[in-house]
Amino acid sequence: MKRLLLITSLIINLGLLSYFKYSYFFADVIAKVSGQDVNVINYLALITNAAFGTHFSIDKIILPVGISFFTFQTISYSIDVYRDRIKPVKNIIDFGFYVSFFPQLVAGPIVRAWEFIPQLHKKYCLSEKWFWSATWLIIGGLFKKIVISDYLSINFVDRIFDAPMMYSGVELLFGAYAYAMQIYCDFSGYTDIAIGVALILGFRLPENFNRPYMATSVTSFWRRWHISLSSWLRDYLYIPLGGNRRGKFRQGINLFVTMLLGGLWHGAGWLFILWGGLHGLALLIEKYTISSLKHFKLKIPKFIGFLLTFHFIVFTWIIFRSPDIDTFILFIRRIKEAFFIYQNQEMLNSYLNVLGILTFGYVIHWIPIELKRMIKINLIKTHLLIKLFLLITFCIIIYQFSLFDAKPFIYFRF
Repeated sequence: MKRLLLITSLIINLGLLSYFKYSYFFADVIAKVSGQDVNVINYLALITNAAFGTHFSIDKIILPVGISFFTFQTISYSIDVYRDRIKPVKNIIDFGFYVSFFPQLVAGPIVRAWEFIPQLHKKYCLSEKWFWSATWLIIGGLFKKIVISDYLSINFVDRIFDAPMMYSGVELLFGAYAYAMQIYCDFSGYTDIAIGVALILGFRLPENFNRPYMATSVTSFWRRWHISLSSWLRDYLYIPLGGNRRGKFRQGINLFVTMLLGGLWHGAGWLFILWGGLHGLALLIEKYTISSLKHFKLKIPKFIGFLLTFHFIVFTWIIFRSPDIDTFILFIRRIKEAFFIYQNQEMLNSYLNVLGILTFGYVIHWIPIELKRMIKINLIKTHLLIKLFLLITFCIIIYQFSLFDAKPFIYFRF
């Protein structure tokens, strides 16, 4: 009975997610395979009506905000109860509160049921230390989002990806580096704000980023980037598929399928599938390469691993950001030309402000973790007047940058 209820829950949750997020994509694939030149939505309605004898007329499917995140949390609850990792909640209000907790509802981090639900029944407690810790998280998140991410997006990245044929290879190369920083500051900025707001409300959410561009391998990158998603896929997909318990060949298939579905989770499009597939392939190559090197007692130097990993990640971000495959191919082709064609230095001088913000972002990202921890501790312990002065200063800077334009969080569409 427990298994039947679990399967029912999974079918309902994944069915709703598939309908709202992937109907256009799957219907388009079916339409192209069948060779019929019809409107995607109309074709979907024809399929549904033919299969079930209904008379649906679908004009537009509106994607609920954050459906990928709260669907995964609902699935987490069902599986955790099935595994006896957590007891079922006693009323629908507790369950609804867990699923709809607003700070992280629309863009994560994905919170497991066993992590969050026990906190519902704890007495509210907020010390001065935790209040200021939350405050600096929120201010830091806003700073990353508005000062770095939005500035790079408005003044450089969007222009580059919207019309790559209008820019040189060097500009496109810097555009790729800029997008890598933009998406990190955008997503991790939201996460910092969500964790900070939740902390003030008395709830602790899991860490979601840990300096991902410091990774020396793709495996390490996924332990640092969107940690809540990668750990969710590992615990609820990769391990149930068999993990590494059924031989290396089966392990490779499980790993590749997990990353492929992880790519599809990000969006209904072939480029997202390609992005996930490349990450899966890289993880496979990495595992077998490291295994072979260990056999010969060899090891890849960390700096070489960092360079290879970072540029692989930047390359895959181009796929992630490109609106279509033609744009991606043009982007890569023009970047290749940059290494063979002389570039005018004056061209780069026009982007000094953008390059300054970009450099600042990477420098902040690569600051040693011990130094970051020391700065955070000092910010919490310092005198109240100094904290207020710094708080007002950061708010003024954030406000000034916010006057340029407001960009929605990238992960709102997932």
